[in-house]
Amino acid sequence: MDLTVADVPDRSRYEVSVDGKVVGFSAYHRLEDGVLALPHVEVDPVHQGRGVAAELMRRSLDDVRAKGLKVMPVCPYARAYIAKNGEYADLVQ
Repeated sequence: MDLTVADVPDRSRYEVSVDGKVVGFSAYHRLEDGVLALPHVEVDPVHQGRGVAAELMRRSLDDVRAKGLKVMPVCPYARAYIAKNGEYADLVQ
């Protein structure tokens, strides 16, 4: 499975593609002070249970960190992912 994650700023989301096809996204809204609110994470049901959403979160949070930003995880999945993966706790605003 060839999986890629890309920031798509004009759509305010990170998109995850499998074998060249977009199968999910993590929406964001820019807030003040370099914070991205994460209100929704979605992966096509066909790809659920395969680690696609987790990889989407990992790569998008790595990108957020590289850009020097913080996140406000509104989406229950985003909150649970960060809680389970403590290395991203420092990104939470």
